[in-house]
Amino acid sequence: MRRRDARVQEPGTIGAPGAARHGEAPCTPRHMNAPKGLPPWLKVTAVTVSVLLVAGIAFAAYWVIRLQSNISTAPLSAGAPRTEAAANDATDRLQILILGSDTRDGKNSQYGSAQDSAGYGQSDVMMVLDISADNKRVSLTSIPRDLLVNVPKCTDPKTNTVYQAHSNVMINSAMAEAGIGCAVDTVNKLMGLQIDHFMMADFNAVKELSNAVGGVDVCVSDAVYDPDSGLRLPKGTSKVQGEQALAFLRTRHGFGDGSDLGRIQAQQGFLSALTRKIKSDGTLGNPQSLLTIADAVTKNLTVDEGLASVQSLLTIGSRLKDVDLSKVAFVSVPTQPAAVDPNRLELVQPQASQLFAAMRANLDLTNPGATATPSASPSAAAPGAPSSSAAPAPSAPAVPAYDKALQPVTVADGTGVASRGQEIAGALVGGGFTKAAHFLAAAVPKTVVYYGAGYADVAPDVANLLGIPASQVEPSNGVVGVQVYIGSDFDSGTKYGVASVPSDVVKQTAGDVKCQAVNPALIPR
Repeated sequence: MRRRDARVQEPGTIGAPGAARHGEAPCTPRHMNAPKGLPPWLKVTAVTVSVLLVAGIAFAAYWVIRLQSNISTAPLSAGAPRTEAAANDATDRLQILILGSDTRDGKNSQYGSAQDSAGYGQSDVMMVLDISADNKRVSLTSIPRDLLVNVPKCTDPKTNTVYQAHSNVMINSAMAEAGIGCAVDTVNKLMGLQIDHFMMADFNAVKELSNAVGGVDVCVSDAVYDPDSGLRLPKGTSKVQGEQALAFLRTRHGFGDGSDLGRIQAQQGFLSALTRKIKSDGTLGNPQSLLTIADAVTKNLTVDEGLASVQSLLTIGSRLKDVDLSKVAFVSVPTQPAAVDPNRLELVQPQASQLFAAMRANLDLTNPGATATPSASPSAAAPGAPSSSAAPAPSAPAVPAYDKALQPVTVADGTGVASRGQEIAGALVGGGFTKAAHFLAAAVPKTVVYYGAGYADVAPDVANLLGIPASQVEPSNGVVGVQVYIGSDFDSGTKYGVASVPSDVVKQTAGDVKCQAVNPALIPR
């Protein structure tokens, strides 16, 4: 037999390279077949998705970088200690100090002189924005720039210069020496709060924001022309933006009696209209609109370091989108012309202390008369208070075995709040202790009812009338009769530990449409 090479096959045999059956085309080797690719439509889809994904990431990165680069920062405090942990911007109650700066540098130079642009400037507008933890209510409490307050010791973060405390000075001067943090510390001292963040905008921010939303509708009772601010509006409703929006907010004499209080009412009316505008347009739920506003605002915004991120600002903005307009309350701190200078303002008591206590207790300011019991106050001893023994507080008798009108009861006012002692003495007189008197005393943190020998049965009744716990009733060898030593834990109301919302504290809500009363002196003739 003929030997067959294993590597060689007969022509035409099955499996021979290049061979085919009769009538068939030659086979193509498997390794030379074209690979089976994706369907064309799927390739196009994949490429499109990839492009969109890259574009989306680039778009987001662009806006984050742009907005982040817009933001300027400053310290939240000028040295005052903080006892509360930092708030969670997404879930906690937030209290944010909103400031309007009167500096005239950069784009604001047209509104003043070079001298006006020196230093930190003054806070032309001050409002405390309070957002509840459940996002169901918001309040903006305005503090007049002419209000006389005590400014605490502050340290300039740039130079480390220490400025000593000032008494009885205008609150808008608080940041002039040591910066925005000193204004925050001053508001905390005034209201007993711990502000979580601040936002300070300049004149240009108002113009750009009003342009970004397409203008804001405002109403005036009469035609108005203010040559100082440039405000010129016809009677009725007008849409203002840009320079006219700024003029509406800046006018010092345009509304009411021409004082700062009239300007505050106009500012609240503008913000109320702005809230309605943003709400009706769905701006806070529209990412593109929100970015446009954020870009306009952040270019003219200074915030504390804790708020210096785009995510934090957008988070806070998103919390406001579902708040009912009737629960967006505009409030003014109760004030009156100051005794030392009628061109300045001082707090009206006890209404101001009641408002601050209601804010600390997180009460709904749109619900007058609402009450709450604040958390327990510190139990520090009262410096300079009468010495006392460790004897247990006596229990109150069911029926007084004495004549209330004959009992010597005094009120030692250690709250530091003007007229507070008089208010508590009045409550005691109204309760039958008609000989009650009051005097100023050293400031103390805790209220105590002291009683001398022979008055163990009177002291519990006095404490009960004012709602002071029996654990805060003590005997004292240095007291004749009964002494109510009131401290900073009892700086409002006539019932200890109970905060309540004073009546008429809310001037309007975002749901109210109001016309501003024009100062007669500025009505064109």
